[in-house]
Amino acid sequence: MARMVRRTCAFCAEGEACSVMYIATESDIAAHQDCLLFSSGFVETEDYNPENLGIRFDVKSVVKELKRGKRLMCSFCQKKGATVGCEERACRRSYHYFCALCDDAAVEIDQVNGVYRVFCPKHDPGNRTNHYDAGISSNKKRKRTLTSPTNTEEMSTKETAEENHLRILKRKNNRHKVRIEFVRKCKQAGLLDDIFEEMLDTLHLAQEKLMNDNTSETEYEETVMALFDCGLFENILTNVYSGTEEKIQKLLENRKRLDHKIELLQDLKQVILPTPENSASTSSTVSE
Repeated sequence: MARMVRRTCAFCAEGEACSVMYIATESDIAAHQDCLLFSSGFVETEDYNPENLGIRFDVKSVVKELKRGKRLMCSFCQKKGATVGCEERACRRSYHYFCALCDDAAVEIDQVNGVYRVFCPKHDPGNRTNHYDAGISSNKKRKRTLTSPTNTEEMSTKETAEENHLRILKRKNNRHKVRIEFVRKCKQAGLLDDIFEEMLDTLHLAQEKLMNDNTSETEYEETVMALFDCGLFENILTNVYSGTEEKIQKLLENRKRLDHKIELLQDLKQVILPTPENSASTSSTVSE
């Protein structure tokens, strides 16, 4: 069975997430190690061995996962190839691995137990209860043989709730720094205009799909979910709703003022005023 060959980028700083690559020259495939580890449908073929990391992935499995990813759209960049799914079973969000980091997704790594999982911002581990622990996908469980329950219990006992909380805060802070620095570099490189143009094109395409009666139900649902998943659509709806409430209140106040004027006019209508004819007859009578 053909194996992926492990390589490290000569230009990246040591320890960078993007520096470790796996390459299959004959199949013309190259993949980041983390992109492989966090892909939901991918399974390592060998147990983790720090002394021999190059035998962990076979080419056939990688090709299969690439084909699966071609059908999945990334919730962040709206492009195909999103093989990293949120571990919450009911969640439909999928990402490219580095898009998940940019979207502030929570990443959990346990090399001892072979667990590599991602939670979207709405299902962040810091806000979840223990039922998420039972939600680890079977694929992730099969990456490597888990340690005995006794060892797992001992490990979980050592980690206090405070340590977990600090670790989550630190991870979030690091992700925020990465995102901010990334946008700054994009600005320096003159790419912000291109990025926003691409965003506008994507929104226009989504608008066309939603307005077109011939759009398939599946594509319609995917577009709606993508709009809500990005957060922007929901925020805009909230703002529109708030503006609508203000308009309603103003219209109600105007209606009250109009109702009051109508009442006054109706009262005036009931008052008998002298008509021109009555005024003339009254004058003639007086002169006689």
